Amino acid sequence: MATYLQKTYEVSITRACRVVRFPKSMYYYKPKKDDRLLIDIVSSMDEKRPREGQDKIYQRLRLEGHLWNKKRVRRIYLKLGLNLRRKTIRRIPTRVKEPLMQTSKVNQTWSMDFMTDSLITGRRFRVFNVIDDYHRKALAVEIDFSFPSYSVVQTLERIIEESDIPQRIRVDNGPEFTSSTLEYWCSKHGIELQFIQPGKPMQNGYVERFNRTYRQDVLDAYLFEDIEQARLLSEEWMRDYNFARPHESLEGKTPIQMEQNSSKSKQINNYFVNLNPV
Repeated sequence: MATYLQKTYEVSITRACRVVRFPKSMYYYKPKKDDRLLIDIVSSMDEKRPREGQDKIYQRLRLEGHLWNKKRVRRIYLKLGLNLRRKTIRRIPTRVKEPLMQTSKVNQTWSMDFMTDSLITGRRFRVFNVIDDYHRKALAVEIDFSFPSYSVVQTLERIIEESDIPQRIRVDNGPEFTSSTLEYWCSKHGIELQFIQPGKPMQNGYVERFNRTYRQDVLDAYLFEDIEQARLLSEEWMRDYNFARPHESLEGKTPIQMEQNSSKSKQINNYFVNLNPV
């Protein structure tokens, strides 16, 4: 500002500094430290790893052999505004298109997906659906106001206690499914986590068809006063869906009938294998 006044109005530097109340000594001050190299390095580190903070950057500088002290690194860190919280774009890995094939046995492939709806008060809730692709059996219809990844894992733990561990689970790219919590749980149980391509819900067609039926029969058919009412109606509907509702894709059978037939066939196969050991 002092320089601008001095050049524009052709006054002395002393008068320009006095007008803007700027010490004359600061006008002539020349910094002795050159921070350009440090600024370039810190900026480069932040671009590559935007989630790392000041301490991590300082440690990396030390490992690379730079001897700048912590106060100087912090000064540059604040000067660049890196202490401000920034939104980063989470990049989804490239997903390979997988054909939606009919499975040949129970617990070969499960499909999972989320739905949303609201109470009459306007408060929104989420519905977490899990089905078995083989006989379309509804394994879970869980309802809650929020459904983080650890709740997904808890639901899956309960399901495998009642049935068995699947070979793979097909999901979309929602944050609950791409989380490290679910990835670790699947790895621990030897389950393949199969992601569909972004924006291609038809690649998870079995659970999408289930979602449409559930929405028509429950979510669009009732007004819910509270979440317990939604849970109760969903539980009654799931029982009817599994035990009494015939499916055209299952040749008019119910999911439970298909499961029982599959179990009988397995027992017969095991019987003949025992009679004729290799």
